[in-house]
Amino acid sequence: MTKTKTPPPADTAAQAVPPSYEAGLQELENLVAQMESGQLPLAQLLQTYQRGAFLLSHCRSQLQAVEAQIKVLEAGGLKPWGDVE
Repeated sequence: MTKTKTPPPADTAAQAVPPSYEAGLQELENLVAQMESGQLPLAQLLQTYQRGAFLLSHCRSQLQAVEAQIKVLEAGGLKPWGDVE
C-alpha cells in the first residue's frame, strides 16, 4: 500500500521567511506598490495581500525582539544616545 502525498497548502509561499529584516521590508514595499498600481488580477491580489500580511507580521516581530534586547542592554547601564559625551 503506497501513500499518496498531499500537496503543500497554497499559503506555503505566502509564509516563506525572508533572509533578513531588510529583505522582508523591501519585499513588503514592492508588494504594496504592486497592489497600489491596480494592475493585479483578483486572484494574484489576494495572494499578494496574504504575503504582505505575513511580511508585516514577521517584520513587526523582529522589531519587537530588537526593542526587547535594547531594553535589556539599557537596563545594564548603557547611556541613552543624547547623553553620550
